[in-house]
Amino acid sequence: MVIIVNLDVMLAKRKMSVTELSGKLGITMANVSILKNGKAKAIKFSTLKKICEVLDCQPGDILEYKKND
Repeated sequence: MVIIVNLDVMLAKRKMSVTELSGKLGITMANVSILKNGKAKAIKFSTLKKICEVLDCQPGDILEYKKND
């Protein structure tokens, strides 16, 4: 199983930078970058909720599940 983080796609759709998202979320740019680059091992529901509020999207717009072939 692979979880793909499509945060970069949503940022592009909303024409928002990592810096801007970081400021609106109140978390560091480094942590947003870790999420964006798919390096995070976990995400708090509260952080996911904030991201969805700021980007006006659903969790499924950001996270995608793919089976290993």
